[in-house]
Amino acid sequence: MPKDTSKRAKEAVAAAVLLGVMMSAGCERPAVHAAAPPPPVVEVVTVTQKDVPIYGEWVGTLQGYLNANIEPQVSGYLIRQDYREGGFVHRGQVLFEIDPRPFQAALDQAKAQLAAAKAQWVKTTLDVQRDIPEARAQAIPQSQLDDDRQAQRAAQAAVEGGRAAVEQASLNLGYTKVRSLIGGLAGIAQVQVGNLVGPSTVLTSVSQVNPIKVYFPISQQDYLRIAQRVQPGRMNLLSRAAAIPLTLTLADGSVYPYRGRILFADRQVDPQTGTIQIVGAFPNPDAVLRPGEYARVRALTQILKDALLIPQRAVTQLQGTYQVAVVGADHRVSFRSVEVGPTVGTLWVITSGLHAGEQVIAEGAQKVRPGEPVTPQPYQGGNR
Repeated sequence: MPKDTSKRAKEAVAAAVLLGVMMSAGCERPAVHAAAPPPPVVEVVTVTQKDVPIYGEWVGTLQGYLNANIEPQVSGYLIRQDYREGGFVHRGQVLFEIDPRPFQAALDQAKAQLAAAKAQWVKTTLDVQRDIPEARAQAIPQSQLDDDRQAQRAAQAAVEGGRAAVEQASLNLGYTKVRSLIGGLAGIAQVQVGNLVGPSTVLTSVSQVNPIKVYFPISQQDYLRIAQRVQPGRMNLLSRAAAIPLTLTLADGSVYPYRGRILFADRQVDPQTGTIQIVGAFPNPDAVLRPGEYARVRALTQILKDALLIPQRAVTQLQGTYQVAVVGADHRVSFRSVEVGPTVGTLWVITSGLHAGEQVIAEGAQKVRPGEPVTPQPYQGGNR
């Protein structure tokens, strides 16, 4: 074998050995592990404890303090409307007029019949006065005097009947002027001039609107809470109803500037709905409120002493149960079942399962698991 060829062969073997050593050394280097992710950032809030006022809110219907359907007491043709629709009227003000001529004629006839009855009574009285001495002298039979006395009594009765007929005819003539029974706001006329009207015809309606009533149903539980708060130990809501101020929220969302008060509660609970009807009253000097309006009535029902509060966002509801994520002193998460009470704005009253001063997750609970560490930060919900 030539000398150069032998040399090249030795160099190739040496290179192969060196490559094998290097590869073996590379396989023996320790593996590099990925760094663990940092604990997730969550927003926490501290459970607070304080006295909390609880308000009830109900849908109410406004009605006039007094409401009167204006109906005529006699039948006839309507000849005049004497009020402005939608305006205020006074008690006793004439609103409509019915043709008075038939009633004037009836009054004149009744007066004539009364005059005839009085004349007959005068005649029978004279007959009795004339017959008394003649009967004593036995110039006429006693039966004739008795008949004259009976005729006098009948004439006297006819006079009384005539007077009653005159009074009734006079009343009917007066009823042709249909007057308002109360002062208040008059509605739209339901009839037109020229219509034949009678006692069953509603001409219009008048409502006293200052103050104005509001009717709203509340639950039995709310009723008992209100009654207990007003006078503990006694269920006499009306004795101190003024201690329960009412506020009214109108259809446009504005709050009515005047406070109302409770007038009375219905005598019974509606067995179908389990509610009791409450009637309140609000001042209405400018007649802004009108009968038939709907509005939300709000009132303080109770005060919860030392109530525990957390944001509603911190509570998770699942199949009728409620859970919160609690962050311990070691910044690890535990999930806890709680019982909830009423809501107060964006907060929720917790009746059991938490203690004052504990921290619960208000934002980010969905990305943590029990026992995991977290990085807590103050809840920024109020700034969003």
